[in-house]
Amino acid sequence: MPGEDGQEDRLGALAGPMRAAAARFGTPLYLTDEAAIEAAAEELRGAFPDPWIRQYSVKANDVPAVIAMVCADGRGLGANVVSRGEWAAARNAGIPNDRISLEGVGKTDADLRSAVQAAREGSPLLWIAVESTDELAALARIAGRARVAGRADLPTPLEVLLRLNPEVAPETHDSLAVGAGGSKFGMTETELSEGVDRFAAAPGLRLRGIHVHVGSQLGAVDAWRDGIRRGLALLGLIRGGLDDFDTLDVGGGFPVGRADETVPAPARFARELPDLLETIPADRRPRRLAIEPGRYLVARAGWIVGRVLHVRARGGRQVVIDAGMAEIIRPALYGARHDIVALTSLGRPVDDDRSTGAGGSGSGAGDDDSTAEVHGPICESTDALGTHDLPPLRRGDLVAIRDAGAYAASLSMTYNGRPRRRHVVVRLDA
Repeated sequence: MPGEDGQEDRLGALAGPMRAAAARFGTPLYLTDEAAIEAAAEELRGAFPDPWIRQYSVKANDVPAVIAMVCADGRGLGANVVSRGEWAAARNAGIPNDRISLEGVGKTDADLRSAVQAAREGSPLLWIAVESTDELAALARIAGRARVAGRADLPTPLEVLLRLNPEVAPETHDSLAVGAGGSKFGMTETELSEGVDRFAAAPGLRLRGIHVHVGSQLGAVDAWRDGIRRGLALLGLIRGGLDDFDTLDVGGGFPVGRADETVPAPARFARELPDLLETIPADRRPRRLAIEPGRYLVARAGWIVGRVLHVRARGGRQVVIDAGMAEIIRPALYGARHDIVALTSLGRPVDDDRSTGAGGSGSGAGDDDSTAEVHGPICESTDALGTHDLPPLRRGDLVAIRDAGAYAASLSMTYNGRPRRRHVVVRLDA
């Protein structure tokens, strides 16, 4: 059933294909459900229709096949990248530069040179968002040396957004609250205004507006609304003296809740915009509005299929599987929870109605114990995946980790000599 976030539980349709993929390719493996991506993209488009510019934040899942699915023709999504590596992944997925925006707090001079070089070659990025006046100065220096704007074959300079730190209190985990005051992301209002004053006429650059991102997994709209209000007010002020300064990118942050959670859908965020825009004089409002979600588009589409290695009694049932922090590090990083369901129980297939339930493990746990502490295989005590309701399990049974399409494959690692995991795409009718 769909939740408030508009996304539907697909376990019933996917349990069989997940078991088949495990039999063919082994475990652990990543599995992506294309129908779930299509549904999320359609939900997003309904909330933020054209002419909104919709960009997919590639850092959520940088597998080129996934990028290609999210940004497929007809879905109206470009790619937002934070490095040359992600930029290359987007290009490998078939995304042209004019649908790719570059941002990120860690851009090097080499990254900036690449953006300028693309413009010189007549294939500029959609825009580049800068994080500080130092970075803007470096970009201006590089663009000036390249004489981008002066080339007869490139009359349009490189477009630039300036990232504002809105200094709000996002309703999310502290590690995800990038719009909080004191975070390393973006500029204060004073810094941003000074950057515009210094570089509005920089050769090769065209300052086009403001980028603001409040945080991820936002549990409410209040901080998002406050951040957008501050971005609109500052943009309107600057646009009074610089008409080209006409773009507001409101970032992402739309949450994906677990089955037992109610979280605001993208449409709930979108409903805040009309009233906010009405507070700005018509001639100072942005001509272009953009969003760049990542997690919302891919999280529900992704699963990790793992196999049980150990079942034993440790003051309760303990289950160790062959998937863990090397495949999905978020639980170890900041205690994120991903529900785990059984695909087989004592060697027999389990459908979605029987994926949880009472029963022992057959290996030292009480028969009336339906819960289990699940751990991964890595030689670190932090490789723990939480307590879950699971049926009887034994070595060789299959389980699936839900909502693993975001910040799992893109953060995977080879620690403990782990091999790279297979990534399987499933295409079924929605």
